[in-house]
Amino acid sequence: MTDDRVTAGGPAGGRVTVVGEALVDLLWRRGEREVRAVPGGSPSNVAVGLHRLGRPATLVTAWGDDAPGELVAAHLAGTGLPVHRAPTGPPGRTIVAIASLDHDGAASYDFLAAWDPRELTVPEDTAVLHTGSLAAVVEPGASRVAELCREQRRRGRTVAADLNVRPAVQPDRAAYRVAVRRLAEVTDVVKASDEDLRWLHPDLAPLDAARALLTLGPRLAVVTLAAEGALAVTADGHVARVPAPPVAVVDTVGAGDSFQAALLDAVAAHGGPPTDRALLGAVLARCVAAAALTCTRTGADPPTRAELAAFTRHAGGRH
Repeated sequence: MTDDRVTAGGPAGGRVTVVGEALVDLLWRRGEREVRAVPGGSPSNVAVGLHRLGRPATLVTAWGDDAPGELVAAHLAGTGLPVHRAPTGPPGRTIVAIASLDHDGAASYDFLAAWDPRELTVPEDTAVLHTGSLAAVVEPGASRVAELCREQRRRGRTVAADLNVRPAVQPDRAAYRVAVRRLAEVTDVVKASDEDLRWLHPDLAPLDAARALLTLGPRLAVVTLAAEGALAVTADGHVARVPAPPVAVVDTVGAGDSFQAALLDAVAAHGGPPTDRALLGAVLARCVAAAALTCTRTGADPPTRAELAAFTRHAGGRH
């Protein structure tokens, strides 16, 4: 397989199944009186991003029969993405996130969270299983998700996770670290932002925190660095780092999810975590381009394969 096929998101490789929350983001920009409700949720955004990149993808999620749930259902139905809606325990409420946007578009979150999916199953043709965010922390669903990851890894499938740390749902740092450890122990690829790692381990630099995650079992740890780009470190010590292309930021909602979709697309195409340094650099460059392009739009709006290819060509021409 050539580097071009891996980084271009072609049809090689198998299905990515994403397990996690679908929710409604209430986007509230500082100084404004009106709040905009948009469907989101990190796992949902990642699955939609994969679908737009042309990668076979399935979302396994749960939502309630309430007003936010109607918005989620309508959104997912319109994406064309295969969705398995798991039954959920009471009270059957859809997660709502309040996304407070600063004037520069940066978002901070608070949540009305309920995550209790039952009967988590994945398609038989799944090659990569992805999870993370609230689904890996909010109980009782988080324990079921961790067990699913463990089972799928035993079956030889690649398991990936995005920590996407949200202290609003678990402010106890020690308890959050336990949840992260449980997740890292059953994954092959783990991704986090530098902000995630600084909150979890204030005494460690992001690269050192990523290396600490690798001691728990993953073969690849990836760290996003906001406007500074991204870095990755492999279990055998290879480090790759790329800058992010400059863009005019509308908001940062969903940028990390678009990055993750591009990363999972490459993992699926490569048949596992890309660990060659040159290949890893090329993969990261495509991932930061996907995130940057998303920042030019309102809300979580990941690019299509064609949009990403055009943006990457244009960004490359500016250097």
